[in-house]
Amino acid sequence: MPEGVRRRVVGLAADALGGLPPGELPQSLRQYAKFTPARRAKYAATALAAALESEPAFRVRIAERLRLGQPDLVRALESGSVPAAADPMDVAAAAYLVRSAGWSRLVAEAGEEAERAGAEGAAAEAAQLVEKLQAELAELRAAARADLDRHRAESEDVRKEGDSLRRKVRSLESDTRRAQAETRRVSAELEALKAQAAAERSAAESEARRLRHRISELETTVEQGRRSAREGRSVEDMRLRLLLDTVLQSAQGLQRELALPVSQIRPADLVEAVVPGSASPHDVARRALAEDDPALLDQLLAIPQVHLVVDGYNVTKTGYPTLPLEQQRIRLLGGLAMLAQRTQAEVTCVFDGQDLDVPVIMAPPRGVRVRFSRTGETADELIRRLVRAEPQGRPVVVVSTDREVAEGVRKAGARPVASVLLLNRLARP
Repeated sequence: MPEGVRRRVVGLAADALGGLPPGELPQSLRQYAKFTPARRAKYAATALAAALESEPAFRVRIAERLRLGQPDLVRALESGSVPAAADPMDVAAAAYLVRSAGWSRLVAEAGEEAERAGAEGAAAEAAQLVEKLQAELAELRAAARADLDRHRAESEDVRKEGDSLRRKVRSLESDTRRAQAETRRVSAELEALKAQAAAERSAAESEARRLRHRISELETTVEQGRRSAREGRSVEDMRLRLLLDTVLQSAQGLQRELALPVSQIRPADLVEAVVPGSASPHDVARRALAEDDPALLDQLLAIPQVHLVVDGYNVTKTGYPTLPLEQQRIRLLGGLAMLAQRTQAEVTCVFDGQDLDVPVIMAPPRGVRVRFSRTGETADELIRRLVRAEPQGRPVVVVSTDREVAEGVRKAGARPVASVLLLNRLARP
């Protein structure tokens, strides 16, 4: 039996199996009676084909079910005619079950027709596949040609860009060579000017030495003339007068030649010292007082317009570190307020804001400016900014034991003093 006819017969038997009583079923098929037709056709195909071939009664029962379902086809087969519009597979399957006259021929012809139809379908499918592959090949070739053209265009653009870059590089190299040549020329001119200036300076120094020697000779001659005049020799007086006139005229000529300006500076003006009224904190008490003597701070605060900047926690943790931070601030600010009232100095106290857990709510004492550093900034940095904010020349005194703070404010022009100096001064009544 051809495979196509076999599948069609098994399908008809699987559909009809569910309508038969269990007692009429072969023993090998009873376990599949409760399956759906699709599952029976899948799992019981071999058993159904064997039962139809070996059990004529079962095949007759299936043929009767087919007669009820397709009576026209069964009658036509029994009468010996084949419907023209019927599917050859259906005709062969029905002939196999009904076993009408010439059923074996119908089954064979249906198998041949199925094979021919399958071959034609396969050929048509192969032709369609070939056409599809040819179309895809044409598309791929077109895409490949387009990619090739695009790559060629991109390569041409890259080549042009490379040529442009090479031209720019050559231009830059030429500019660099010209700049280097110009640099060498300017350097040579500068060396020549330096040599010329050195020669002119040497000539001027030689001329100055010659003039100084000439003046020395003239001064010697004048001195000799003066001695002769004191001796009362009239002839010598006349000669000395003539020589003196000559010297004066020579000196006047030298003055005109050298174009020396009238000097307004005296030797005493060139001696380095502190001018009254302009003393800075660095000039106060260099030798007379110790660095921890409270009198030193009094002298510093006596300078006009002095600004006292205090590193708050540096002072409090030096003097009374066991107190809470709030009590440290209150104690220090109270002492600074009294100091500001007595000295009339500008006082700024700086605290490190990084040690605060919550914002500080406080009323700064009279005469004392209180500042906290911002987040991410230390009190040392805020002190340096305060010192740099002051105008050049204003006296600024910074109280801190921190060496970095002291070095930084000293470079900025302020006078650093130790925290113990302020603590000693505040402890004094």
